[in-house]
Amino acid sequence: MQNVDDRLAGKRRSAAMREFKKYPNRRLYDLDASKYVTVDDVRQVILEGESIQVVDSRDEQDITRSVLLQILTEQEVGRNEPILTNRVIEQLIRLYGDAFGAVASRFLEQSLLSFLEYQSQYQSQMRRLQAANPFNAMMEAFERANRRQENDQ
Repeated sequence: MQNVDDRLAGKRRSAAMREFKKYPNRRLYDLDASKYVTVDDVRQVILEGESIQVVDSRDEQDITRSVLLQILTEQEVGRNEPILTNRVIEQLIRLYGDAFGAVASRFLEQSLLSFLEYQSQYQSQMRRLQAANPFNAMMEAFERANRRQENDQ
């Protein structure tokens, strides 16, 4: 699983866009790798922190959002614990056409970015605390002593 630092880096790297083309036979073509890929391959590219753009091969229309929504839908109904509750989805549907829809969009984006930043800081702090744990230092000393004993034999 990708860590939050990588996800935040992906947000900062969004200028470098991975491009895909979708053909009438519903196949996706990775223009950078010059090969056909699956939706799951595109999902993996996103998990690795890259931003994507998908265009329809017939009319060059940008269909990135529909591919992203397809990936999101597969994540929500797949083997993962859903992130979006029915209540959240219902409220999102109600926001379409509402005067505050654009404001809500920016709010949701900023809230998610703030959450990811907080999560990243929390994980960094936990790693520092774990490294400073006296039990870990004792275990490392024990492992070093075992290695020295094995080398002496």
